[in-house]
Amino acid sequence: MKRIITSIFILASVNAFAQTETLTKEDLAKELQPLKISIQTLQKENGSLKSEISNLNNKLSNANKSIDSLRTLTQNNSSAISQTANQLGIQITTTEQTANKRIDEVGQSLSTNSLYGIIGVLSAILLSGLLYWLLSKRQKTDKTEVVEQLQKTKSSIEESLVKEFGKQTSLIESELQLLAQQKTASPISSNAEPDHSLALKVASEINLIERNINLMDKGTKGLKQLERSVGKLKDNLSANGYEMPELLGKQYHQGMKVIVTSSIPDENLEKGSEIITKVLIPQVNFNDKMIQSAQIEVSVGM
Repeated sequence: MKRIITSIFILASVNAFAQTETLTKEDLAKELQPLKISIQTLQKENGSLKSEISNLNNKLSNANKSIDSLRTLTQNNSSAISQTANQLGIQITTTEQTANKRIDEVGQSLSTNSLYGIIGVLSAILLSGLLYWLLSKRQKTDKTEVVEQLQKTKSSIEESLVKEFGKQTSLIESELQLLAQQKTASPISSNAEPDHSLALKVASEINLIERNINLMDKGTKGLKQLERSVGKLKDNLSANGYEMPELLGKQYHQGMKVIVTSSIPDENLEKGSEIITKVLIPQVNFNDKMIQSAQIEVSVGM
């Protein structure tokens, strides 16, 4: 700025000297007046610039101070962070060591507990097996005892039935004697139809006894004697002109004069085979003529 002012001043002086001869003082004053004004303006601007520069220098100084303060604070923070990190590292290491030690202890404890658990499970399995064996043995024993008891009960019942049927055969004998007396007292004429009601009743009672005999154990006490008594009853009935054809166990075929009340599937029979397995009402013939048709059950092979 000083150089500019000096240059202007020199130029003005040279110009003044060049025009000295022709210019008056008044003219020179007029010429210099704008220059003075310019110089004053420039001086004011220069003062303003100096003030601004001073302010900027102050701000720069303050900024440098702030930067120094921040640098110091940063260094302090870095030191604190490093110290904290070191402390944390030590704590982490200590914690890790403690955790590893605890994990090892827990692992050993788990291993011991697992061993005890395995021993407990094996013991439970062995104990269960022993109990199962004992229960199975006891069950077999109990089953054998139950079967034996049932067999004894069945035998006792069958023996009682044999006795009762033995008594019934005596009654049937009396009925057959009455049937013979009726036949003698009332000779059958060629046109009159005899009364078969007593004979049919006797035949049904004999059939009932035979049906139960077939269900009994062959070794039942008194059974053979009962079978002989039933045979005599059938002989006496036959002597009065009545016959009971043997149907039980016979092959059933279409055309038989019987009533089939039910057909029961039987896997033990040959496929398509049909066997009479129960006679509910016996067939009765009088003088070779059927007076009552049988009602039967048939087992069918599957």
